[in-house]
This record gives sequence, C-alpha cells and structure tokens, in this order.
Amino acid sequence: MPATEPTRPRLRVVRGLPDDAELAAVVAALLVVSAAGPSSPVPARSAWAAPGARRDAPRTAGPDAWRLSGLPL
Repeated sequence: MPATEPTRPRLRVVRGLPDDAELAAVVAALLVVSAAGPSSPVPARSAWAAPGARRDAPRTAGPDAWRLSGLPL
C-alpha cells in the first residue's frame, strides 16, 4: 500500500482556544454555506422601478419607449 502524503488542514485556528463545540459550530456553518451553492443572481429591475422612470428624468426614444410612455409623469 503506497504511503499517502499528509494533507494541509483546510481550517486553521489563528487565535484563541476554541473548544470542540465551537469548532463543530464553525464547521457546520461552513458546510451549510458550501452546500447552498453560489448565490442566485440579482433579478433585473423592471422599468417601473428604474431610476430613469422618475418624474424629473426626460423620456427618450429607444427600444422600450412604448413601454415607458405609459408611466405617469
């Protein structure tokens, strides 16, 4: 059986002396965060909530001009 190289720990305590319960809590929290996967992207803001739809912003022609024309002034 070949000898395996020792692996570096993925978690290292830099300062303090945590007990077993504290280390278990940190490991559990990291597992939950890593299992959740990447965060979902921020949904696109609708034209109704866009800052350009404010009253003081001038209306301009463009691909969504017909949609923006229904906004109140």
